[in-house]
Parts: sequence; structure tokens; C-alpha cells
Amino acid sequence: MTQTAVLPRTKLMVLVVALSALSLVASAQNRPPDLIPLPEIPAPPPGVLAEDELQPEVRIVKRGDDTVEEHRINGKLYMVKVIPSHGVPYYLFDEKGDGVLAPRAPDGIQLSVPMWVIGTF
Repeated sequence: MTQTAVLPRTKLMVLVVALSALSLVASAQNRPPDLIPLPEIPAPPPGVLAEDELQPEVRIVKRGDDTVEEHRINGKLYMVKVIPSHGVPYYLFDEKGDGVLAPRAPDGIQLSVPMWVIGTF
């Protein structure tokens, strides 16, 4: 086909899109007169932390060639991610909230060394 056959098709598409947009605008303006506004969102009950207070704070510290990420909520350290210069990163957790960091282990076994992922499939 020639360019003259494509041109009317393009004009038709533009006309269809323009009419669709106009119909959407017109339908948005037809609102029922008896709508009631939604009530304000109530404040959280006492004892529940606000969302801003739940955001973790991450502090990144370089210790020699290693990088240590300290994760805190409300200033309390709950997790440490150690990224060694050679090897796979590992995590230490404060599972009981007593300030003692330990590697997370399956079945509650206390480990004395960090565990690394050797291979994944």
C-alpha cells in the first residue's frame, strides 16, 4: 500500500483516541449528588509504634578490608551483616533481644562459627 492509504488510518486512530478521552472526562464529571466524604484515618492506639519509628536504620562501617552493616530499630541493634573482602557475606542476629549476637542456626543449635552458602542449585 502507499502512504496515502496509511494516512487516513492514522487519522482514524487519532480520532478514536480523542473521542475516548473526551468520553472519560465526561463520565468523571457525572457524580451522584449524595456522596458522603470518607472519615479521617484515626491515630494508632497507644502502645503501637508509628510507621516512622519502625523504619530500620543501617550504619555501614569499614573494618579493615571487611564491611559491616549494623541494622537497628529505635537505636537497638538487632542484626549485623558482615561482608568480608574475600568470601560470602554472613549475618549475626540478636534473636532473644538480650544484645548477644549469634549466627542464626537451624533447630536452635548455637554455632561458634558463621555459616556460608557453598553452592546453590
